Amino acid sequence: MNSETIIDVRNLKQHFYINKNFTIKAVDDVSFQVNKGEIFGLVGETGSGKSTIARTIMGIYPITSGEVYFKGNMISDKNIYNQNKKDIQKNMQIIFQDSAAALNPRMTVEKIIAEPLQVNHIINSKEELQKKIDDLMSVVGLDRSYKSKYPGEISGGQRQRIAIARSIGMKPDLIIADEPIASLDVSIQAQIVTLFQRLQKEYGFTFIFIAHDLSIIRFISDRVGVMFHGKLMELAPTKELFNKPVHPYTQALLSAVPVPDPVYERNKKIFTYDEENIKSDGKMVEVSPGHFVYS
Repeated sequence: MNSETIIDVRNLKQHFYINKNFTIKAVDDVSFQVNKGEIFGLVGETGSGKSTIARTIMGIYPITSGEVYFKGNMISDKNIYNQNKKDIQKNMQIIFQDSAAALNPRMTVEKIIAEPLQVNHIINSKEELQKKIDDLMSVVGLDRSYKSKYPGEISGGQRQRIAIARSIGMKPDLIIADEPIASLDVSIQAQIVTLFQRLQKEYGFTFIFIAHDLSIIRFISDRVGVMFHGKLMELAPTKELFNKPVHPYTQALLSAVPVPDPVYERNKKIFTYDEENIKSDGKMVEVSPGHFVYS
């Protein structure tokens, strides 16, 4: 693995002010790095802050405090972001969970894929643009007959393939996939995950893959970060995290993963974790090389 850091998140906080008596601490002092060519998995329960981290990195949400660096530039700073805006918009792409909401319902598949290529002046020739669209559709497993269709006329899996084609057309350095398979059937989930793996090997993208399905995270990721109530509980290489979980919450999370063995399922013990055990002033401690635990 290339040790060049693509994304460096330092002490990220994302708080949402509701009223003078109530503020939601969606992300509370989270730090991690993602290296070039790596698939970094971010896992946790619904509401743990995974998607908020993705949207904050992308600049969709203005950061409350902390720093986000992209290829060495502190993009959480508005001035630096504006200076590097073209590079950031070209080289950072996000794939959302709900492809129906993410794709313009009034645009055909052809126009959806073509739009970022034209806006960023990647391709100007009409003939070259058509060839690029055909190539991208082929790469994600769709034939040309879909070019004239609208998002509402195709299935969820096909829409997600269009969203992927739109993202990879820019040849970005980083793709953030925010629960891209959560709303799909199990058989389609497997196809999309396999597609992600093939594209990552072929193009060498860096992925931040967000999910709540631990089996998918285990299958696709090089390293995994475990989120709970806005904090990063544990961070480790995938194999080590699943074989030697240290934090009680990670242990509880893994104990609940279903196993295709009815005898084991009947007899297994599921651990619980009380959120009151979370320290407000805790910090990440390295328990073994590359394995960090919040304590």
